[in-house]
Amino acid sequence: MSQILRGAPVAQKILSEVTEYARQHKLRLDIILVGHHEASQIYVSHKLRQAEKVGIKAVLHHLPESTTTQELIGLIHHLNETPEVTGMIVQLPLPAHLSEEKVLDAIAPHKDADALHPANIGLLAQGRAKWAPATPWGIVEMLLHYNLPPARKHVVIVGRGRLVGTPLALLLSRPMAYGNATVTLCHTYTENLYSYTRQADILVVAVGRPHWFSAEGVKAGAVIIDVGIHREGGRLIGDVQPEALSLASAYTPVPGGVGPLTVACLLDNLRRLHQNLSQ
Repeated sequence: MSQILRGAPVAQKILSEVTEYARQHKLRLDIILVGHHEASQIYVSHKLRQAEKVGIKAVLHHLPESTTTQELIGLIHHLNETPEVTGMIVQLPLPAHLSEEKVLDAIAPHKDADALHPANIGLLAQGRAKWAPATPWGIVEMLLHYNLPPARKHVVIVGRGRLVGTPLALLLSRPMAYGNATVTLCHTYTENLYSYTRQADILVVAVGRPHWFSAEGVKAGAVIIDVGIHREGGRLIGDVQPEALSLASAYTPVPGGVGPLTVACLLDNLRRLHQNLSQ
């Protein structure tokens, strides 16, 4: 039987540490949401509720769809200069007319709770990061919690997005206690994809397509991390087909796998931001 890697126990451990820290320090998370993207609104409401539960003040800035890039950057600059703001995030994706690159670059690196500013990605690449993008770090926390360290393993990541694939590849390849893996990063232009994925000891699928990845691409006994989450026919499903999961020695379920860790690690990033400023 495959081991099911549930995120809730790992998330609860992280949130307990954040709660204890928030009892002793005032923390504030500002979330900027532009427009009415349904999934984003659901994610943001969950972040707001969880922040309040652990004692973090959460402030939502919900801007209209018509907001311009300069107006959004103006708000970010204001929050950068507001001492009460510990950290902030801009909920992605943004409406198509906004420049995601300019917006993320405007966030002060020391208030960048998503760790997506170029300066923070640079530190991540050097193995010097004090906080990291939430979902990749949640995957690291899960692997370590279930005694599945990446060191000396071949990790194949399918998807090179800025939120998961690219930062995770950096994390797992660094000469750190949580890294030292051999990492292959696959993407849209990878030919013969399954010839790579069938070599994986740990396979991470983050492509954003429901039940897209099949059993044909899995080595028997691999650990599968399914990052996808999609609503289809009234239920939530991942990127990986159920038949593929049956070949794994361990896998993350959808829902209940990586999802709970994303919010937990985001809030833990706020703790890390505060600690960094206090040093």
